[in-house]
Amino acid sequence: MKYVKIERNGQPCWGVVKEDSVHTLKGDPYKTLEYDGGSYELSSCKLLAPCDATKVVCVGKNYAEHAREMGGEAPGFPVLFIKAPNTINAPEGAVHAPGFVSRLDYEGELAVVVKRRAKDVKAKDFADYVLGYTCLNDVTARDIQQHDGQWSRGKSMDGFCPVGPWVVSELDPGALALTTRLNGKTVQQGNTADFITAVPQLIEFITAAMTLEPGDVIATGTPAGIGPMVPGDAVEVEIEGIGVLKNQII
Repeated sequence: MKYVKIERNGQPCWGVVKEDSVHTLKGDPYKTLEYDGGSYELSSCKLLAPCDATKVVCVGKNYAEHAREMGGEAPGFPVLFIKAPNTINAPEGAVHAPGFVSRLDYEGELAVVVKRRAKDVKAKDFADYVLGYTCLNDVTARDIQQHDGQWSRGKSMDGFCPVGPWVVSELDPGALALTTRLNGKTVQQGNTADFITAVPQLIEFITAAMTLEPGDVIATGTPAGIGPMVPGDAVEVEIEGIGVLKNQII
């Protein structure tokens, strides 16, 4: 199943993509699917971020090569940080850095969208709590992150978390190819098979500490190859079996 959120009559509306059409739902897809009879050509729809996140729980340094490019070895456990809801940005949404930011980085990632309240989930049961998977760009003000010595401000500026274009269920997150392109040039290539901590264990680790709500997002970490973006750049995050998330830097 491919879940999408679109703008309809100025309001967000969930739907299911079937071939080239979006079939709209009466509510969200977290518990049950109830169609409302609406149908739209996908190409005519304005796509919104396919989540209802109260928080984005991010995993730092989940690829060993990325940990090394950041100046150290991989930690022995998942390093978590939070991106606030104000960061959520749409597919095709513009990413803007305030004037005081001098280095704005891309970080392509696989994202997990949660479908039910999750607390103390065991790794073997993780799939019961997952709506599906999508693409995410963990946009980072790298100079601010380094200046502050912690990650909150540099990671949580407005629009710093594009998500989409849709959520795909019935997908094995264990070995998906990920590619990030900047102005058409490949700048990151990775595979989720190289995760230090895989998705089932991530969900167990996170929910031991905090409750995840329906629509929350887990960003699973970025491979090596992070680098800067400047106004006028176009960045794409493509994940096998999902599609392409595209955003413009302004």
